[in-house]
Amino acid sequence: MLSKSGEHQTVPLSVLLKRELANEKIERPEITHGQASQSKKGEDLTFIKTECQRVLGDGVTTYSVFALFDGHNGSAAAIYSKENLLNNVLNAIPQDLNSEEWVAALPRALVAGFVKTDKDFQERAQTSGTTVTFVIIEGWVLTVASVGDSRGVLESAEGAIYYLSADHRLECSEEERERITASGGEVGRLNTGGGTEIGPLRCWPGGLCLSRSIGDMDVGEYIVPVPHVKQVKLSSTGGRLIVSSDGVWDAISAETAFECCRGMPPDAAASQIVKEAVQVKGLRDDTTCIVVDIQPPEKHDPPKVPPKKQGKRGIKSMFRKKSPESTSQPGKEEHVEPDTVEEMFEEGSAFLSERLDSKYPVCNMFKLFVCAVCQAEIKPGEGISIHPGTTESKKLRPWDGPFLCRSCQEKKDAMEGKRAPRGSRYSNGSD
Repeated sequence: MLSKSGEHQTVPLSVLLKRELANEKIERPEITHGQASQSKKGEDLTFIKTECQRVLGDGVTTYSVFALFDGHNGSAAAIYSKENLLNNVLNAIPQDLNSEEWVAALPRALVAGFVKTDKDFQERAQTSGTTVTFVIIEGWVLTVASVGDSRGVLESAEGAIYYLSADHRLECSEEERERITASGGEVGRLNTGGGTEIGPLRCWPGGLCLSRSIGDMDVGEYIVPVPHVKQVKLSSTGGRLIVSSDGVWDAISAETAFECCRGMPPDAAASQIVKEAVQVKGLRDDTTCIVVDIQPPEKHDPPKVPPKKQGKRGIKSMFRKKSPESTSQPGKEEHVEPDTVEEMFEEGSAFLSERLDSKYPVCNMFKLFVCAVCQAEIKPGEGISIHPGTTESKKLRPWDGPFLCRSCQEKKDAMEGKRAPRGSRYSNGSD
């Protein structure tokens, strides 16, 4: 993952978008896609919607959505998320935003949409759960939100690989394990008796080996639906995106996935990746793959073998950030390397008070009488600020938003271990 050391700073979104609009040679990319799957349990679902239209002033702009849902303990959560998540995200974005504001609003809207989808599904009292990797492509900007262990990985046209999602397996994050135990859960391996422990780390009750998902009300609400969100801007040379369930990533590496389908169109590439994964470990789990090619207009050939293989050092150096000062000096013409992927936003905190922060670049993002999660209207005086009890609360005025309705505040408290989770019960591991 890209280092966040002090010498690097994120390129401002406004600078990236204005730079693109100012250069008439840069056009919107052509997007082609393919998908493939081999089913073991029938719990993997995909959602693909291209050329979605959005009114922008006196014109219309488009964006595309690609999502993968890897269900467990049944497919109910995956089905519900597939049917409702996009609408919940879009409903959290204010109307009448320009392109710059709309793209900037996506990270916060994705958090609200994921939490609302989880909350609404749990009210159905079903115990199924699902991972989600959710991608929105607007122009050359990719925004990826993820919970669970499905992954989205990007390869630039020059052969550098970028990981756009987070792996929320308990084995992978001490911070997530500490958050769960602090909220009242227990983390450990399956005990077979006599002190023998086997398998991956799991959260108890429930036995889930993930720290984040949508659904899973039987495990505990400290298994949160708050997604990791990453937003990047491709260069005009484009790239290839692979979104796959753990059936792929448990068998092959990202490097192998891209290499095995080099030069193939998206449909054939997705099939080849699934074939490679199944050949390695057999069909032990649902194995699903979406391949998306993002290319300059009228360039229809799939990515070829890069002239020089990039090592890890090369990968990190190409995924660069720029200081705001370097983009605003008068009299200096900015030179942008054509082979870079630039990071615009990344946040992975599990806490709503940090993810729904009022320090947001969209001036009209907050509506005082609308819940920041479910978008329900709140009567004056009934909204509950997300900030009380946080380190920021002393710096803010009582009327500073955003606000939650009582129901969503209860959801927030449950996720933070401030009230007992509903419907908890012990069960065997389900993922």
